[in-house]
Amino acid sequence: MYNIMTPGPTKVRENVRLARSTETTNPDLDKEFYIYYKETCTILSDIMQTKNAAYIMAGEGILGLEAACASITEPGDRVLIIDNGVFGKGFADFVKIYSGETVSFVSDYERPIDSQELRAFLEKDSDFKYATLVHCDTPSGVLNDIKTICTLLDSYGIMTVVDSVAAMFGEYVNVDESKIDILCGGSQKVISAPTGLTMVWVSDRAIKVMENRKTPIASFYANILNFKNYYKDQWFPYTMPISDIKGLRIALENYLEEGNSNVIERHKKIGEATRKAVEQSGLELYLKDGYSNTVTVIKVPEGLTDRQILTTMRDKYNVMIAGSFDVMAGRVLRIGHMGENATRENMIETMNALGRTMKDLGFPLKCDLTDAFLNAL
Repeated sequence: MYNIMTPGPTKVRENVRLARSTETTNPDLDKEFYIYYKETCTILSDIMQTKNAAYIMAGEGILGLEAACASITEPGDRVLIIDNGVFGKGFADFVKIYSGETVSFVSDYERPIDSQELRAFLEKDSDFKYATLVHCDTPSGVLNDIKTICTLLDSYGIMTVVDSVAAMFGEYVNVDESKIDILCGGSQKVISAPTGLTMVWVSDRAIKVMENRKTPIASFYANILNFKNYYKDQWFPYTMPISDIKGLRIALENYLEEGNSNVIERHKKIGEATRKAVEQSGLELYLKDGYSNTVTVIKVPEGLTDRQILTTMRDKYNVMIAGSFDVMAGRVLRIGHMGENATRENMIETMNALGRTMKDLGFPLKCDLTDAFLNAL
Protein backbone atom coordinates (compact mmCIF):
# COMPACT_ATOMS: atom_id res chain seq x y z
CA MET A 1 0.00 0.00 0.00
CA TYR A 2 1.38 3.38 -1.00
CA ASN A 3 1.69 6.35 1.35
CA ILE A 4 -0.85 8.50 -0.47
CA MET A 5 0.29 12.12 -0.27
CA THR A 6 -1.81 13.48 -3.11
CA PRO A 7 -3.93 16.66 -2.82
CA GLY A 8 -7.04 14.50 -2.42
CA PRO A 9 -8.17 11.89 -1.96
CA THR A 10 -6.37 11.80 1.36
CA LYS A 11 -5.77 9.13 3.97
CA VAL A 12 -8.83 7.98 5.92
CA ARG A 13 -8.57 7.25 9.63
CA GLU A 14 -9.58 3.77 10.80
CA ASN A 15 -12.54 4.94 12.87
CA VAL A 16 -13.96 6.61 9.74
CA ARG A 17 -13.54 3.41 7.73
CA LEU A 18 -15.16 1.37 10.49
CA ALA A 19 -18.12 3.77 10.71
CA ARG A 20 -18.86 3.08 7.06
CA SER A 21 -19.07 -0.65 7.76
CA THR A 22 -21.70 -0.47 10.50
CA GLU A 23 -25.25 -1.70 10.04
CA THR A 24 -27.48 0.70 8.12
CA THR A 25 -31.16 1.47 7.97
CA ASN A 26 -33.44 2.69 5.18
CA PRO A 27 -32.54 6.39 4.99
CA ASP A 28 -35.75 7.22 3.13
CA LEU A 29 -38.06 5.79 5.80
CA ASP A 30 -36.21 5.90 9.11
CA LYS A 31 -37.04 9.13 10.97
CA GLU A 32 -33.89 8.72 13.08
CA PHE A 33 -31.76 9.10 9.98
CA TYR A 34 -33.39 12.44 9.15
CA ILE A 35 -32.36 13.63 12.61
CA TYR A 36 -28.83 12.24 12.14
CA TYR A 37 -28.49 13.94 8.72
CA LYS A 38 -29.80 17.25 10.09
CA GLU A 39 -27.39 17.10 13.06
CA THR A 40 -24.49 16.43 10.70
CA CYS A 41 -25.47 19.39 8.53
CA THR A 42 -25.67 21.60 11.63
CA ILE A 43 -22.11 20.58 12.55
CA LEU A 44 -21.01 21.60 9.05
CA SER A 45 -22.68 25.01 9.40
CA ASP A 46 -21.09 25.57 12.79
CA ILE A 47 -17.58 24.74 11.55
CA MET A 48 -17.96 27.09 8.58
CA GLN A 49 -19.26 29.80 10.95
CA THR A 50 -22.59 30.38 9.28
CA LYS A 51 -26.31 30.44 9.92
CA ASN A 52 -26.80 29.25 6.35
CA ALA A 53 -28.22 25.79 5.78
CA ALA A 54 -25.77 23.04 4.84
CA TYR A 55 -26.71 20.06 2.68
CA ILE A 56 -24.83 16.86 1.96
CA MET A 57 -25.27 15.58 -1.60
CA ALA A 58 -24.36 12.20 -3.05
CA GLY A 59 -21.52 12.83 -5.47
CA GLU A 60 -17.87 13.89 -5.58
CA GLY A 61 -17.05 17.56 -4.91
CA ILE A 62 -17.56 18.57 -8.55
CA LEU A 63 -21.29 17.90 -8.07
CA GLY A 64 -21.47 20.81 -5.65
CA LEU A 65 -19.94 23.20 -8.18
CA GLU A 66 -22.33 22.14 -10.90
CA ALA A 67 -25.31 22.11 -8.54
CA ALA A 68 -24.60 25.69 -7.50
CA CYS A 69 -24.49 26.85 -11.12
CA ALA A 70 -27.48 24.71 -12.14
CA SER A 71 -29.62 26.03 -9.31
CA ILE A 72 -29.12 29.78 -9.77
CA THR A 73 -28.32 30.16 -13.49
CA GLU A 74 -31.09 31.04 -15.93
CA PRO A 75 -30.68 31.48 -19.69
CA GLY A 76 -28.98 34.76 -20.47
CA ASP A 77 -27.73 35.47 -16.94
CA ARG A 78 -24.38 37.24 -16.92
CA VAL A 79 -21.93 35.47 -14.63
CA LEU A 80 -18.45 36.68 -13.67
CA ILE A 81 -15.80 33.94 -13.78
CA ILE A 82 -12.84 34.85 -11.57
CA ASP A 83 -10.05 32.93 -13.25
CA ASN A 84 -6.57 32.57 -11.80
CA GLY A 85 -6.35 28.80 -12.08
CA VAL A 86 -7.56 25.71 -13.89
CA PHE A 87 -10.59 25.19 -11.65
CA GLY A 88 -11.36 28.89 -11.65
CA LYS A 89 -11.49 28.83 -15.43
CA GLY A 90 -13.51 25.61 -15.37
CA PHE A 91 -16.49 27.21 -13.64
CA ALA A 92 -17.38 28.74 -17.02
CA ASP A 93 -18.21 25.28 -18.38
CA PHE A 94 -20.91 24.73 -15.75
CA VAL A 95 -22.43 28.16 -16.33
CA LYS A 96 -22.57 27.61 -20.09
CA ILE A 97 -24.22 24.18 -19.70
CA TYR A 98 -27.14 25.98 -18.05
CA SER A 99 -27.21 28.73 -20.73
CA GLY A 100 -25.58 31.51 -18.74
CA GLU A 101 -23.33 34.10 -20.37
CA THR A 102 -19.83 34.19 -18.93
CA VAL A 103 -17.44 37.11 -18.57
CA SER A 104 -13.98 36.24 -17.29
CA PHE A 105 -11.72 38.25 -15.03
CA VAL A 106 -8.42 36.56 -15.85
CA SER A 107 -5.43 36.98 -13.56
CA ASP A 108 -1.92 35.61 -13.14
CA TYR A 109 -1.98 31.86 -12.42
CA GLU A 110 1.13 32.24 -10.24
CA ARG A 111 -0.47 34.71 -7.82
CA PRO A 112 -3.70 35.19 -5.87
CA ILE A 113 -6.41 37.53 -7.13
CA ASP A 114 -5.57 41.20 -6.57
CA SER A 115 -8.72 42.70 -5.05
CA GLN A 116 -7.81 46.21 -6.21
CA GLU A 117 -7.54 45.03 -9.81
CA LEU A 118 -10.89 43.31 -9.41
CA ARG A 119 -12.40 46.50 -7.95
CA ALA A 120 -11.16 48.48 -10.97
CA PHE A 121 -12.75 45.88 -13.24
CA LEU A 122 -16.08 46.08 -11.38
CA GLU A 123 -16.14 49.85 -11.56
CA LYS A 124 -16.43 49.45 -15.32
CA ASP A 125 -18.75 46.43 -15.37
CA SER A 126 -20.63 45.01 -12.39
CA ASP A 127 -23.84 43.84 -14.05
CA PHE A 128 -23.57 40.21 -12.94
CA LYS A 129 -26.06 37.91 -11.25
CA TYR A 130 -23.28 36.08 -9.46
CA ALA A 131 -19.54 35.45 -9.54
CA THR A 132 -17.59 32.22 -9.18
CA LEU A 133 -14.33 31.95 -7.24
CA VAL A 134 -11.96 29.20 -6.15
CA HIS A 135 -10.48 29.37 -2.65
CA CYS A 136 -7.53 27.02 -3.27
CA ASP A 137 -7.07 26.21 -6.94
CA THR A 138 -5.62 22.73 -6.44
CA PRO A 139 -3.67 22.37 -9.73
CA SER A 140 -1.44 25.32 -8.77
CA GLY A 141 -2.02 25.56 -5.01
CA VAL A 142 -2.84 29.27 -5.16
CA LEU A 143 -4.95 30.55 -2.25
CA ASN A 144 -7.38 33.41 -2.84
CA ASP A 145 -8.60 35.77 -0.12
CA ILE A 146 -12.26 34.82 -0.26
CA LYS A 147 -13.36 37.19 2.51
CA THR A 148 -11.97 40.30 0.81
CA ILE A 149 -13.13 39.26 -2.66
CA CYS A 150 -16.62 38.10 -1.70
CA THR A 151 -17.39 41.13 0.46
CA LEU A 152 -16.24 43.32 -2.45
CA LEU A 153 -18.57 41.50 -4.82
CA ASP A 154 -21.41 41.74 -2.31
CA SER A 155 -20.95 45.52 -2.16
CA TYR A 156 -21.88 45.53 -5.86
CA GLY A 157 -24.92 43.30 -5.24
CA ILE A 158 -23.23 40.29 -6.86
CA MET A 159 -23.89 36.88 -5.34
CA THR A 160 -20.95 34.49 -4.92
CA VAL A 161 -20.30 30.80 -5.48
CA VAL A 162 -17.05 29.65 -3.84
CA ASP A 163 -15.23 26.37 -4.45
CA SER A 164 -13.34 25.67 -1.22
CA VAL A 165 -13.06 21.92 -1.82
CA ALA A 166 -9.26 21.84 -1.35
CA ALA A 167 -9.03 24.55 1.33
CA MET A 168 -11.90 24.36 3.80
CA PHE A 169 -11.21 22.83 7.20
CA GLY A 170 -7.46 23.45 6.64
CA GLU A 171 -7.74 27.17 5.86
CA TYR A 172 -9.88 29.70 7.76
CA VAL A 173 -13.42 30.14 6.45
CA ASN A 174 -16.15 32.32 7.92
CA VAL A 175 -19.09 32.17 5.53
CA ASP A 176 -21.20 34.85 7.20
CA GLU A 177 -18.37 37.40 7.54
CA SER A 178 -17.39 36.72 3.92
CA LYS A 179 -21.00 37.01 2.68
CA ILE A 180 -20.68 33.85 0.59
CA ASP A 181 -23.95 32.73 -1.00
CA ILE A 182 -23.01 29.16 -1.93
CA LEU A 183 -19.92 27.48 -0.51
CA CYS A 184 -18.91 24.11 -1.98
CA GLY A 185 -16.79 21.40 -0.37
CA GLY A 186 -15.89 17.74 -0.77
CA SER A 187 -15.42 14.80 1.56
CA GLN A 188 -12.08 13.57 0.22
CA LYS A 189 -9.83 16.51 1.04
CA VAL A 190 -8.97 18.03 4.43
CA ILE A 191 -11.83 16.39 6.33
CA SER A 192 -10.33 13.04 5.26
CA ALA A 193 -13.44 11.00 4.54
CA PRO A 194 -13.72 8.78 1.47
CA THR A 195 -14.57 10.29 -1.90
CA GLY A 196 -18.26 10.44 -2.75
CA LEU A 197 -19.91 13.36 -0.96
CA THR A 198 -20.21 17.04 -1.70
CA MET A 199 -21.33 19.59 0.87
CA VAL A 200 -22.97 22.91 0.05
CA TRP A 201 -23.76 25.84 2.35
CA VAL A 202 -26.54 28.01 0.93
CA SER A 203 -27.65 31.53 1.90
CA ASP A 204 -31.26 32.63 2.18
CA ARG A 205 -30.61 35.02 -0.71
CA ALA A 206 -29.55 32.13 -2.95
CA ILE A 207 -32.59 30.08 -1.92
CA LYS A 208 -34.89 33.00 -2.81
CA VAL A 209 -33.22 33.30 -6.20
CA MET A 210 -33.85 29.59 -6.83
CA GLU A 211 -37.48 29.90 -5.72
CA ASN A 212 -38.18 32.98 -7.85
CA ARG A 213 -36.70 31.75 -11.11
CA LYS A 214 -38.62 32.40 -14.33
CA THR A 215 -37.51 29.04 -15.69
CA PRO A 216 -37.29 25.65 -13.95
CA ILE A 217 -33.92 24.40 -12.73
CA ALA A 218 -32.66 22.32 -15.65
CA SER A 219 -31.59 19.38 -13.49
CA PHE A 220 -33.00 17.09 -10.86
CA TYR A 221 -29.89 15.53 -9.34
CA ALA A 222 -28.04 18.86 -9.29
CA ASN A 223 -31.01 20.85 -7.95
CA ILE A 224 -30.12 22.24 -4.52
CA LEU A 225 -33.67 23.48 -3.97
CA ASN A 226 -34.84 19.86 -3.78
CA PHE A 227 -33.15 19.65 -0.37
CA LYS A 228 -34.75 22.73 1.20
CA ASN A 229 -37.65 20.98 2.92
CA TYR A 230 -36.13 17.53 3.43
CA TYR A 231 -36.60 17.62 7.22
CA LYS A 232 -40.07 19.14 7.32
CA ASP A 233 -41.34 16.77 4.62
CA GLN A 234 -39.23 13.80 5.77
CA TRP A 235 -38.27 13.25 2.16
CA PHE A 236 -34.95 13.19 0.31
CA PRO A 237 -34.81 13.74 -3.46
CA TYR A 238 -32.91 10.45 -3.80
CA THR A 239 -31.75 7.69 -1.48
CA MET A 240 -28.92 9.09 0.58
CA PRO A 241 -25.61 7.15 0.80
CA ILE A 242 -25.97 6.41 4.50
CA SER A 243 -22.64 4.62 4.95
CA ASP A 244 -20.72 7.52 3.42
CA ILE A 245 -22.56 10.00 5.64
CA LYS A 246 -21.75 7.92 8.74
CA GLY A 247 -18.09 8.06 7.77
CA LEU A 248 -18.25 11.81 7.22
CA ARG A 249 -19.86 12.29 10.63
CA ILE A 250 -17.01 10.51 12.39
CA ALA A 251 -14.46 12.48 10.34
CA LEU A 252 -16.18 15.68 11.53
CA GLU A 253 -16.05 14.45 15.12
CA ASN A 254 -12.33 13.76 14.71
CA TYR A 255 -11.93 17.32 13.47
CA LEU A 256 -13.89 18.81 16.35
CA GLU A 257 -11.91 16.80 18.87
CA GLU A 258 -8.67 18.34 17.60
CA GLY A 259 -10.27 21.79 17.36
CA ASN A 260 -10.78 24.07 14.39
CA SER A 261 -7.96 26.50 15.26
CA ASN A 262 -5.57 23.65 16.06
CA VAL A 263 -6.21 21.97 12.71
CA ILE A 264 -5.63 25.23 10.85
CA GLU A 265 -2.42 25.85 12.81
CA ARG A 266 -1.20 22.32 12.07
CA HIS A 267 -1.70 22.88 8.34
CA LYS A 268 0.04 26.26 8.56
CA LYS A 269 3.13 24.78 10.23
CA ILE A 270 3.34 21.84 7.83
CA GLY A 271 2.77 24.04 4.77
CA GLU A 272 5.38 26.63 5.75
CA ALA A 273 7.99 24.00 6.65
CA THR A 274 7.43 22.19 3.36
CA ARG A 275 7.88 25.33 1.30
CA LYS A 276 11.03 26.34 3.18
CA ALA A 277 12.55 22.89 2.70
CA VAL A 278 11.75 22.89 -1.02
CA GLU A 279 13.36 26.30 -1.54
CA GLN A 280 16.44 25.53 0.53
CA SER A 281 17.03 22.34 -1.44
CA GLY A 282 17.25 24.20 -4.74
CA LEU A 283 13.89 23.07 -6.05
CA GLU A 284 11.53 25.84 -7.18
CA LEU A 285 8.00 26.53 -6.01
CA TYR A 286 5.52 27.15 -8.81
CA LEU A 287 3.81 30.13 -7.20
CA LYS A 288 5.27 33.55 -6.66
CA ASP A 289 2.80 34.36 -3.87
CA GLY A 290 -0.44 33.19 -2.26
CA TYR A 291 0.52 29.75 -1.00
CA SER A 292 -2.12 27.38 0.31
CA ASN A 293 -1.23 25.41 3.42
CA THR A 294 -2.97 22.31 2.07
CA VAL A 295 -0.92 21.68 -1.06
CA THR A 296 2.62 22.53 -2.19
CA VAL A 297 3.31 22.78 -5.92
CA ILE A 298 6.87 22.38 -7.19
CA LYS A 299 8.23 23.03 -10.67
CA VAL A 300 9.61 19.98 -12.45
CA PRO A 301 13.39 20.59 -12.70
CA GLU A 302 14.82 21.14 -16.18
CA GLY A 303 16.03 17.90 -17.71
CA LEU A 304 13.53 15.74 -15.82
CA THR A 305 9.89 14.84 -16.43
CA ASP A 306 7.07 14.64 -13.95
CA ARG A 307 6.56 10.98 -14.90
CA GLN A 308 10.13 10.10 -13.98
CA ILE A 309 9.80 11.66 -10.56
CA LEU A 310 6.30 10.41 -9.78
CA THR A 311 7.02 6.86 -10.92
CA THR A 312 10.28 6.59 -8.98
CA MET A 313 8.72 7.92 -5.80
CA ARG A 314 5.79 5.54 -6.11
CA ASP A 315 7.49 2.36 -7.30
CA LYS A 316 10.81 2.62 -5.45
CA TYR A 317 9.90 4.55 -2.30
CA ASN A 318 6.20 3.74 -1.95
CA VAL A 319 5.07 7.38 -1.76
CA MET A 320 2.42 8.70 -4.13
CA ILE A 321 2.31 12.41 -4.92
CA ALA A 322 0.64 13.97 -7.98
CA GLY A 323 1.36 15.80 -11.19
CA SER A 324 -1.16 18.27 -12.55
CA PHE A 325 -3.36 18.70 -15.61
CA ASP A 326 -4.74 21.11 -18.21
CA VAL A 327 -2.26 23.99 -18.71
CA MET A 328 -0.27 22.68 -15.74
CA ALA A 329 0.23 19.19 -17.18
CA GLY A 330 3.83 17.98 -17.05
CA ARG A 331 5.07 21.19 -15.45
CA VAL A 332 4.67 20.60 -11.72
CA LEU A 333 4.58 18.12 -8.85
CA ARG A 334 1.96 18.42 -6.11
CA ILE A 335 2.27 17.30 -2.49
CA GLY A 336 -1.03 17.14 -0.63
CA HIS A 337 -0.38 17.89 3.04
CA MET A 338 -4.03 18.12 3.99
CA GLY A 339 -6.16 16.38 6.59
CA GLU A 340 -4.73 13.06 7.75
CA ASN A 341 -1.78 13.60 5.38
CA ALA A 342 -0.63 16.72 7.21
CA THR A 343 1.51 15.14 9.90
CA ARG A 344 5.19 15.26 10.78
CA GLU A 345 5.59 11.52 10.13
CA ASN A 346 3.93 11.57 6.70
CA MET A 347 5.95 14.57 5.59
CA ILE A 348 9.25 13.04 6.76
CA GLU A 349 8.54 10.00 4.60
CA THR A 350 7.54 12.21 1.66
CA MET A 351 10.56 14.50 1.89
CA ASN A 352 12.85 11.50 2.21
CA ALA A 353 11.31 9.85 -0.86
CA LEU A 354 11.50 13.03 -2.94
CA GLY A 355 15.11 13.66 -1.93
CA ARG A 356 16.19 10.13 -2.76
CA THR A 357 14.32 10.24 -6.05
CA MET A 358 16.13 13.40 -7.09
CA LYS A 359 19.45 11.76 -6.26
CA ASP A 360 18.50 8.65 -8.25
CA LEU A 361 17.60 10.80 -11.26
CA GLY A 362 20.87 12.72 -11.14
CA PHE A 363 19.51 16.02 -9.82
CA PRO A 364 21.65 17.04 -6.82
CA LEU A 365 19.90 18.98 -4.07
CA LYS A 366 21.59 21.69 -2.01
CA CYS A 367 20.53 20.11 1.28
CA ASP A 368 18.74 17.13 2.72
CA LEU A 369 15.01 17.75 2.28
CA THR A 370 14.03 15.88 5.44
CA ASP A 371 16.51 17.77 7.61
CA ALA A 372 15.44 21.08 6.11
CA PHE A 373 11.78 20.26 6.75
CA LEU A 374 12.41 19.28 10.37
CA ASN A 375 14.53 22.37 11.01
CA ALA A 376 11.74 24.57 9.67
CA LEU A 377 8.94 22.80 11.52
